[in-house]
Amino acid sequence: MPTDLTVRMENRPGTLAEVGEALGRAGVNIEAVAGFGFDNHGMAHLVVDDADAAKAALREAGVELEAEQEALVVTLDDEPGAMGAYARRLADAGVNIEAAYLGGKAAGEIELIFVVSDPEKAKRT
Repeated sequence: MPTDLTVRMENRPGTLAEVGEALGRAGVNIEAVAGFGFDNHGMAHLVVDDADAAKAALREAGVELEAEQEALVVTLDDEPGAMGAYARRLADAGVNIEAAYLGGKAAGEIELIFVVSDPEKAKRT
């Protein structure tokens, strides 16, 4: 199961490198990432293939874990309105999107990562 880990970091040169290096040393693959800086801190969403190893590596590196949630990986046609239509289906089902970012893009398709309020309901939508 892909897992989205939200981490808090200092907003300074090298912090994302340190996170990536710590995960790499632990043999954890980062499947998708989104990051944002705010004043003196930053937040990153990391989709990892081994949540337990990632959490241990982050803890050892002194990185603050804010949240751990199942990541919903969705492949849509790469065309105008595809994300909006999917997000509307989730909204109509009462599922809130808490985070969304690009996972990949190839051959007319786009892979999106969603962190949602109810992953099981979203999977059925």
